[in-house]
Amino acid sequence: MITPWEIQKHIAKQAKEKRLSLNFSQQTLADRSGVSFGVLKKFEQTGKIALESLLKIALVLGTLEEFKDLFTQTKLEHLASLDELLKSKKRKRGRK
Repeated sequence: MITPWEIQKHIAKQAKEKRLSLNFSQQTLADRSGVSFGVLKKFEQTGKIALESLLKIALVLGTLEEFKDLFTQTKLEHLASLDELLKSKKRKRGRK
């Protein structure tokens, strides 16, 4: 099972690779995104960053759209899971 820490590091690595592919220095990305240089540097080293700062960086790197559908489900998937939930509920008490 993958851990949140592994995901953080993976996202930071991908962001750094994207920054380098655009030939941006850390300072350039910090200036363009409005995120401080220190926050960006810490993000690339540790993966730790506030969501708002991550989204600002993603905007400059051209990857913001990828966040839009992060937690969406299709309506059918949602309805199917609701049906399963309703069917799985068992009565806790009998009738008097």
